[in-house]
Amino acid sequence: MFFDTEFLKNEEIQLILEKTVETDPVKNWLPAYHFFICDKIGVKMGVCDLRVGYNERVYYGGNIGYRVERPYRGHHYAGKACRLLFQLAKRHGMGYVIITCNPDNWASRRTCEYAGGKLMEIVELPEDNDMRLEDGETAKCIYRVELSEQ
Repeated sequence: MFFDTEFLKNEEIQLILEKTVETDPVKNWLPAYHFFICDKIGVKMGVCDLRVGYNERVYYGGNIGYRVERPYRGHHYAGKACRLLFQLAKRHGMGYVIITCNPDNWASRRTCEYAGGKLMEIVELPEDNDMRLEDGETAKCIYRVELSEQ
């Protein structure tokens, strides 16, 4: 079940729903929301998504993903979008979210920390992980955000 997302906004940004994706048990995908990160007047500055629930795939790939376009970087828009997504995760009864990034992506690591994430570990991706097989990635920083603290 997907919720209305009109409330996902603050004084600077709003998350505009692009699409929802149903669970896919064959691919081990959780239900997900995909958003555009926009300013108050609707200019698209990036994207973010929330995967609802927990499984091994999300442990390595994260409940939340984000990307901010180059001209809009440096304003914490990804971290602010994460904080808005926390509200939606809470509505789904989630007690925490996982956000991951590559160990050498210092900007994304700062975003995870800005959003309230605590570094749990830096892990090697399993040999059969899609990110390893398709993208050549080998390791991930695993951050956990306790939603009761947000």
